[in-house]
Amino acid sequence: MINKESWKKIAVVTIFAIAMAFLEAVIVIYLRKLYYPEGFNFPLKIDIETFILNIEWAREFFTIVMLACIGWLASKKWHERFAYFLYAFAIWDIFYYIWLLTAINWPSSFFTWDLLFLIPWDWAGPVIAPVINSITMILFAFIIINLNDKGKDIKIKALEWCLLILGALIVLYTYLYDYGKIIFLNGFLSDFFNLAKNPEFLSLTSNYIPVNYNWVLFIIGEVIILFAIFKLYLRNK
Repeated sequence: MINKESWKKIAVVTIFAIAMAFLEAVIVIYLRKLYYPEGFNFPLKIDIETFILNIEWAREFFTIVMLACIGWLASKKWHERFAYFLYAFAIWDIFYYIWLLTAINWPSSFFTWDLLFLIPWDWAGPVIAPVINSITMILFAFIIINLNDKGKDIKIKALEWCLLILGALIVLYTYLYDYGKIIFLNGFLSDFFNLAKNPEFLSLTSNYIPVNYNWVLFIIGEVIILFAIFKLYLRNK
């Protein structure tokens, strides 16, 4: 069982992540009003200034920094810090969509495609996919916190780390595939840092609409991650 002190930490982290998700949603609403006044949809707009894109990349990076900091402050133990970071990230991600739905009635369904992230290049996928990832992260976080509260000396073995990383990379591949395909198949990698100004790349992306998400690979990645989590739980339990 999770003890009372941990529940207090979870409550504070939850409030922080929900508030942070609101700020994230507000920024996205502003950007969509500026660049997608008719409503966000693919293909992506190419008339966004490079300066704004750079600011967005920086903002996303520092969003992760903030979530890592709240995880760090929540505990003195490394594994618990990792758990609270995962939990904060998951709550932030889920409530980001809840706030968007509340404010602008978007997404219309769990299977609506979204631009998920920008680092190192555009991530794309149905909304339900990152939500599933977030639920998995919440599960993992609660398992670590629960084991810690039982006084267990939690150790994640090398095999478990390898499985977790492998599963995460497979899921990440499904998000990066669509725009990564444009970059790699058309030889844009050598000009990667100037893609925002490359007319050929912009022409291709301005006409590209992602349609087919690789659910098979996504499920494989999720199953590998869940296997590693339950392997860790059963061994430490």
